[in-house]
Amino acid sequence: MAITSANQLELLQTAEAVAREKMIDPGLVVEAMEESLARAAKSRYGAEMDIRVSIDRKTGRATFTRVRTITPEDLIETNQAEVTPEQGKITIQQHRPDVVVVNGTKTTPVDEDGNGGETLKIRRFLLKKPSEMVVPQDVDQSVMPEVGDEIVDEVPPVEMGRIAAQSAKQVILQKVREAERDKQYEEFKDRVGQIINCQVKREEYGNVIVDMNPGEGILRRNEKIGREAYRPNDRIRVYIKDVRREQRGPQIFLSRTAPEFMAELFKMEVPEIYEGIIEIKAVARDPGSRAKIAVISYDSSIDPVGACVGMRGSRVQAVVNELQGEKIDIIPWNEDMPTFLVNALQPAEVSKVVFDEDAERIEVVVPEEQLSLAIGRRGQNVRLASQLTGLDIDILTEEEESARRQKEFEERTQLFMDTLDLDEFFAQLLVSEGFTNLEEVAYVEQDELLVIDGVDEDTANELQARARDILDARNKAAIERARELGAEDSLIDFEGLTPQMVQALAEDGVKTLEDFATCADWELAGGWTTVNGERVKDDGLLEPFDVSLEEAQDMVMTARVMLGWVDPSDLVSDEVAEELAAEAEEAGA
Repeated sequence: MAITSANQLELLQTAEAVAREKMIDPGLVVEAMEESLARAAKSRYGAEMDIRVSIDRKTGRATFTRVRTITPEDLIETNQAEVTPEQGKITIQQHRPDVVVVNGTKTTPVDEDGNGGETLKIRRFLLKKPSEMVVPQDVDQSVMPEVGDEIVDEVPPVEMGRIAAQSAKQVILQKVREAERDKQYEEFKDRVGQIINCQVKREEYGNVIVDMNPGEGILRRNEKIGREAYRPNDRIRVYIKDVRREQRGPQIFLSRTAPEFMAELFKMEVPEIYEGIIEIKAVARDPGSRAKIAVISYDSSIDPVGACVGMRGSRVQAVVNELQGEKIDIIPWNEDMPTFLVNALQPAEVSKVVFDEDAERIEVVVPEEQLSLAIGRRGQNVRLASQLTGLDIDILTEEEESARRQKEFEERTQLFMDTLDLDEFFAQLLVSEGFTNLEEVAYVEQDELLVIDGVDEDTANELQARARDILDARNKAAIERARELGAEDSLIDFEGLTPQMVQALAEDGVKTLEDFATCADWELAGGWTTVNGERVKDDGLLEPFDVSLEEAQDMVMTARVMLGWVDPSDLVSDEVAEELAAEAEEAGA
């Protein structure tokens, strides 16, 4: 097939027809045609040549050009597409006066009428027919071409054989597919988080392929509600969970089990949520079985729970029907976490809540008869409450909690009896007053000891002296052990680390201030990691010493400042930076 005047317009007509059919920009189809024609020309003139094709968007005329780039002689890889500056100059001189050569910029002179004076900027060398070239008379045509300039001259159009035509067709189809994929990605990338209605096309290995019009989306088997089954042409409602650009095209991942799907359904059914009067603060689901949703109202005259339930339960029932009968508990949100947890554990009744904010754990005490209700079938109720609050929940009966407290009381009593050489009654008095360890006895204000029955000033002094002697002995033993393990003075003398902490660090291989400065805060204080949807505990080196995450962060940052790894002014405000620098200087001294 030759590109003749007879079929020049057919190129544009074909491009427009394909663009209309695929709903893409006609310019993309024309670009694909240009690339396919260029490939066919390369097969005719040589693969090493830089052949380019330009199709006129109005006439359909295809212009074939050969491009040669001016390249330093030592960097030339192919003589077909690259020439040296000397060769370029010879080529240009051979084609004079059919060529315009311009390096840099050149200003045309101003004539008697005031015309001219404009700056010419021509970035390449043009080799064309004299009839098609307008040569400014003031341009120097003997200038040496510069590296990076291009020599462009026309070559005859190619005759496309069967193989070349087939290759061109493949290029065009590939470009069209890429354009379709780009269009689909651009259309759906900003729709993540929305609910759409679509039609089932087929099922593959348990995954449902749906028609997104345009394109396809995938509802994986783990994103389906367990007992749902679909047939081709079924209409379903799905949540767009993620859109990714992959090698085989954009992949649109859908879900019906995501907590956000339920939240969006409520937004569609409850106008107050859509308008922002009521906000969904948290959602936890066991798809197809049970769910909990926490809501709050910013209008005191509107009950958030009642608004979500609707008249005779009409609103919540619409969501339940969409989720195949999934039972939904609607819970009022509360900023006070223990109060919120009590609401989240409904319908179970809670006797007492103990909240450990640092560890993000909460202990719930329930009556014996409420234990199974609080836990739920297969732990469902407490698991959903944990997901809703983001806390680890320990549920104890009143009897278990009482037994645990009794055990702690006995252990602390025995500690004071063994270390301070006290009788059982006196040790129990200390524990009853809230003392839990030797440090509290040794360094507490003496007035707090004097309030204990039978403790006078001499007794208080004796108690504190004994406690301090024992602590000093322990500290000395810990330092000696740390030195045996190789701990350096830079770590031992670091402010904020007790001798026991230094020993624990040395036993784990942290022996210098540099080692300590490379530690992450969670490695020291411990933390929690979510693995496969479950929170897993990470033990910290200093966690037995009740070092919080904030304290670990401060110590690590102070060490880095002391070592000069971090400039305090780059991290915080000037006031805080001065405090950090002062702490580092004091610790270094």
